[in-house]
Amino acid sequence: MAVSVALSPAAAASMLLLTFVATLFIHRSVAEIDAGASATEETPHRRFEYKYSFKGPHLSQNDGSIPFWIHTGNAIPSADQVRITPSLRSQRGSVWTKNKVIFQHWEAEVTFRVSGRGRMGADGLAVWFTTEQGLEGPVYGASDQWNGIGIFFDSFDNDGKKNNPAIIVVGNNGKLVYDHQNDGTTQALGTCLRDFRNKPYPVRAKIIYYQKTLTVMINNGFTPDREDYEFCTKVDNMVIPTEGFFGISAATGGLADDHDVLSFLLFSLTEPGQQPPPPESDIPKEEQDKYQEEFQNFQQDLDKKKEEFQKDHPDVQGEPLEDLYESVSDREIRQVFEGQNRIHLEIKQLHRQLAMILDEQRRYVSVITDEVSKKATNAESGQVSWSLFYYELFCTIVKHSLKQITSAQHQGNAAGMGSYETIQHFNDIKEHLHTVKRDVQNLVQTNVQNPAEKAVKCPEFPPLPPCLSTVHFIIFIVIQSVLFFCYIMYKSQQEAAAKKFF
Repeated sequence: MAVSVALSPAAAASMLLLTFVATLFIHRSVAEIDAGASATEETPHRRFEYKYSFKGPHLSQNDGSIPFWIHTGNAIPSADQVRITPSLRSQRGSVWTKNKVIFQHWEAEVTFRVSGRGRMGADGLAVWFTTEQGLEGPVYGASDQWNGIGIFFDSFDNDGKKNNPAIIVVGNNGKLVYDHQNDGTTQALGTCLRDFRNKPYPVRAKIIYYQKTLTVMINNGFTPDREDYEFCTKVDNMVIPTEGFFGISAATGGLADDHDVLSFLLFSLTEPGQQPPPPESDIPKEEQDKYQEEFQNFQQDLDKKKEEFQKDHPDVQGEPLEDLYESVSDREIRQVFEGQNRIHLEIKQLHRQLAMILDEQRRYVSVITDEVSKKATNAESGQVSWSLFYYELFCTIVKHSLKQITSAQHQGNAAGMGSYETIQHFNDIKEHLHTVKRDVQNLVQTNVQNPAEKAVKCPEFPPLPPCLSTVHFIIFIVIQSVLFFCYIMYKSQQEAAAKKFF
């Protein structure tokens, strides 16, 4: 008896521990079952519906129409987008599907831009799913009292509460009149504040209606990531018509924005476990035959054009198609070589002009030398007049040289080849010529202003030459010219060596 009393607490503790472990195991098993069930839950089947979608780059046809869609009002289709309304006052436009949508569950992706110069925009853009096409009306360019759902991107603050731009979900059974004065807040089933105007990237809206739940996701257009969506609003237990038309409309008022839709993509959703409809189930047999006949006609025309091209161009047969076109790298290399060739031609033209200048200067120097040799026997009293004559002749040479150098420099700049080294070279030549001209002018003025000093004769023994004789002047001019020509040739050789190096 004493033993049984002593073992009872131990047995009770063991039983309690076993009960706790069993409870923990059962709870863990239930949690794993729930997690496995949620993990194995299948997502709905998603199929792209091309007849209820549009996107670039070949959005519109040659006649301005959109395949499977109609546009009204001020809407302007183009190759890569549909401008629902331009940035003008009091504009309305819309696009609608031609055929009714009969999907029970669906997902729509809308890519658009709302841009304008003003700090505030108006009025906004709307995405519709209604039983009838609201081609024109007062609600963002579409008709009022619609039967269905509208997702409004309102950019103008009508009620003055500073709660715009905003995204508003409004449902209607065909009897309600939209409350413009309060921006539809009294009728909104869901809303969120998002600024969708003037974004660096297009704004994307994903609207999902699945199992009586409408979800709106927004990509604000701050990043190029297409899947960077964030939650906007959600409406549960929402019943909308099973058949209807999709549409996009926009309107402007006293203020105006460009409302551009880049794409509208529709996907049908099928619940897990249900058999998705076959791809050809919604295409009648007549349309299939028509499309097949058109495809065969296009194929025959393509074959005929290939044969005609081969007959007209027999030398091209057998050559790869890539060899007929220039690649991007080949084009860049060709442009580089053409640019270098033009630079080389311009440099050669500049060298020819400099050679002409040098030849002309040599001719002038020879003329001066002949004149000096003829007048070397003149009296000392005529030295000032001859100096003036030589000075005027030298000034003429310098002016002519500067004129030709300036014209050559302008031509080089106009041709786009006036590099820094060439411009500096011409400036150095000008400075040297101006220095020589200034030195000769000072010498002549000294001789003219001080004739008495020239009259002073040097001592008889040893005889000294005069201060500035004709021979000395000629020697000075010749030395200056030789140094000038040598400098030009030296600079030309340096530039040619540098060009060859590069």
